[in-house]
Amino acid sequence: MGRSVTKAPPLLRVCTVIETSKQGVGEPEGWTFFLAFCYNPRMNMQANYSKKARTKRQNSDNHSHKNSAMQPGTGLQGVDSSGFPLLPDEHPISTVRDSLYDLIPLGAREEKLISTGPFLRLQNVKQLGFVYRVWPGATHTRYEHSLGTYYLALRALRSLLQREVVSAEGGLNGVSISSVQTLVVATLLHDIGHYPFSHTIEELGHPIIPHEKVGRSIIEASEIATILERDYSLSPQRVADFIDPPRARPLPADDELLSSLLSGALDVDKLDYLPRDARACNVPYGGVDVARLQGALRIHPNVNGQRRIVVTHKGISPLHSLLHARQEMFDNIYWHHTSRALQVMLMRAVQEALLSGALQTEQLVGLDDASLLRLLAHSSMPTTSRILAESLEMRRPYKGVVEISRLAGRLYARVDALYWDAHRRRQVEQQLAGELAGALDTEIGDFEILFDIPRPEKWEMDVWVTFANPPIGMGSLVTWVEATGLQPDDLARYEQHQRRIRIVVAERLREVLQARRNDVLLPILERLVGM
Repeated sequence: MGRSVTKAPPLLRVCTVIETSKQGVGEPEGWTFFLAFCYNPRMNMQANYSKKARTKRQNSDNHSHKNSAMQPGTGLQGVDSSGFPLLPDEHPISTVRDSLYDLIPLGAREEKLISTGPFLRLQNVKQLGFVYRVWPGATHTRYEHSLGTYYLALRALRSLLQREVVSAEGGLNGVSISSVQTLVVATLLHDIGHYPFSHTIEELGHPIIPHEKVGRSIIEASEIATILERDYSLSPQRVADFIDPPRARPLPADDELLSSLLSGALDVDKLDYLPRDARACNVPYGGVDVARLQGALRIHPNVNGQRRIVVTHKGISPLHSLLHARQEMFDNIYWHHTSRALQVMLMRAVQEALLSGALQTEQLVGLDDASLLRLLAHSSMPTTSRILAESLEMRRPYKGVVEISRLAGRLYARVDALYWDAHRRRQVEQQLAGELAGALDTEIGDFEILFDIPRPEKWEMDVWVTFANPPIGMGSLVTWVEATGLQPDDLARYEQHQRRIRIVVAERLREVLQARRNDVLLPILERLVGM
């Protein structure tokens, strides 16, 4: 294979570039996609399978997708194309004890997946990044969350299968068995490509590859691919398509239907991480009646000419509580000022290392939280990266000196625009530090003043609600807006007012910059961002 990258820590060796992706909407021109990794020692186990074998398996998948569907009588004890129980909780061979769900059942194949090197790495990637520096209990990991998401997928599918017992409508009848199995596996693997420290590194944008695309490469080019083909009779590409939907081709109809349980308004991802994060932080914000919401799931045969997963009217209240839980967790946990300050410090440390050439984008793949900080603290890294890494390790967060709300108008909009241009953001940060140093006659490093610009969140509610006996004035199938009166814009407006932009600085600079905020700092900032 290709050359090794010598500066990578022992956890990861980057072996080669295997593919160049087609440019998609919103992707930078010339964005190349790499990846066949060699995790030490396990990730490359049985990874070298032939393209002919993969093509043969994909053709087999397509055939079984068309011809092996859930039928009346399949019931709660169906089997998949490999002769295993349709759902692994039917005859589990082991269980994992979980803080939320008590026991999570695993089949023999699921045990193999969670024993792979890529999956075990997730035990060392904290779900909430630096939040544990504020709430010490928030040390739960992507490993736990992945198991929890998988478990909620089983529960959602069980709820839909139960419809066959209660009624002939609204369940999985006619849905491909392989699509059901693909959903189960995809929920287990949906975070397999995640970088250390939550989503922080991805906020840098290009050349950082989105974690879903990294996950695709791991699924298609590691020991996981072998397990999927050999033990599940599933093509790795098909599983990856659930996690990283392709833009150039549609998913099979049944895959498209079930993929909304992994990514969408009713997805099991949010249903796990909100209560899990709230429990770890010991805060009362993440409460959702998951059982009632999943019990209200139905498959409707004709929503504007397509099958869709909908909820009955009994799902309105728990879904409404899910929306509020998400808002409260952003307000109080995810956007907490100390955690955010630590995140932008990490972003700048990684950015400096990338720009200097001491760090390659591929080296970030396969790292965990601890190995990333060790790498950034290495003597081969630029001074800025090493100083910031030490501050992160020793919990010396930058402190806020300015907070800008949406009501600031043009200033907010100009600074907010820097979120989408990491290089321009760095340039303005450095210019601001330099001009403040001159104006205040004090030494300020060009990395000691940073912008904290939280990622804009999406607040979409593409949900349909069914009524067996609709109230007068309503139909039997209505949109979320018609059922509740709540517009997506209502959520977006709230988020816009709560999403504050901060300027954070090294603690030694806080007092002097706060004292000269109005007469020195803000005029310089306004000029630099083009006011």
